[in-house]
Amino acid sequence: MGVLVCFHDRCFDGACSAAVFTRLYHRCVDPRRDFRYRGLMHRAGQLFDESMFDAEENAIVDFKYSSSNRLTWWFDHHQSAFLTEADARHFYQDKSGKKFYGPDYRSCTKFIAETGKKHFGFEAPELDELVEWADLIDGARYPDTRTAVEMHQPATQLTLVIEGIRDRDFCVNLIPELLSKSLKEIMALPHIRSVFDQLYAQHLKTIEVIRACAELKDGVVFFDVSDQGFEGFNKFIPYYLFPAAVYSVALSRSQERIKIGVGSNPWSARPKMANLASICERYGGGGHAKVAAISLPPTDLTRAREVAREIVQELRGTLV
Repeated sequence: MGVLVCFHDRCFDGACSAAVFTRLYHRCVDPRRDFRYRGLMHRAGQLFDESMFDAEENAIVDFKYSSSNRLTWWFDHHQSAFLTEADARHFYQDKSGKKFYGPDYRSCTKFIAETGKKHFGFEAPELDELVEWADLIDGARYPDTRTAVEMHQPATQLTLVIEGIRDRDFCVNLIPELLSKSLKEIMALPHIRSVFDQLYAQHLKTIEVIRACAELKDGVVFFDVSDQGFEGFNKFIPYYLFPAAVYSVALSRSQERIKIGVGSNPWSARPKMANLASICERYGGGGHAKVAAISLPPTDLTRAREVAREIVQELRGTLV
């Protein structure tokens, strides 16, 4: 039965977290265990089913906590890591020494690497590239908007593929590649390069769609692309187009959900007093203080637009 790793799907940090945890387990626990992977997505309603934890050992990385007694490993760094207060109590009462929470970390990948070193003596210098880029990407530590949006680096190119590809098994199949190849080598694989070329062309069109429909007012840029047929897009586009924006609120829709994405401009010098995770938690979402999101059923567009408008007004109010 081996080890099952559940990870944040369609997320660079999620895939890298799964890769680093795999190396940690093989190097420090048992090198003979087989691994399986399962991607998890935030959605409205229940996130976990007890039957999903069907391995000898079950892990969750870069995703919310489950109080299932079958969960043996857990690493996460999001402020909104616990669905309920009961889940939080369950975690803090755990004595296994295999469940870790690091909300001060920018990326779960780096959290796993450093926690593994502290508690298990884990060393994996061959994965330093993954750790560095996951921390930069998930922590929005790009030097400028051009680096984030124009995507000249293999890591940013792979992020576009991870977030935009519709193949449900892509990240599951990518994780072994992350363990055996450099990011440059991965981006040179023909099947990945061809997907990137298609998605980058769509990325350029998306920039123009957002340019046409976004409104910047009182430091907050808002756009509704729920009728455009895409959910995933580069979250730094609003600041690339509107450098004066302090916050952004975006409404998009896919077959699985309506997403309200709420972010802050990491290149803006204006003080950002709003905790975006706390705001989104009021509507059933969550994330980090500087970037967060809400998932609603795909049919609940009227309610989603109401929520988005409320958040826009609240954020504008913090900047007056």
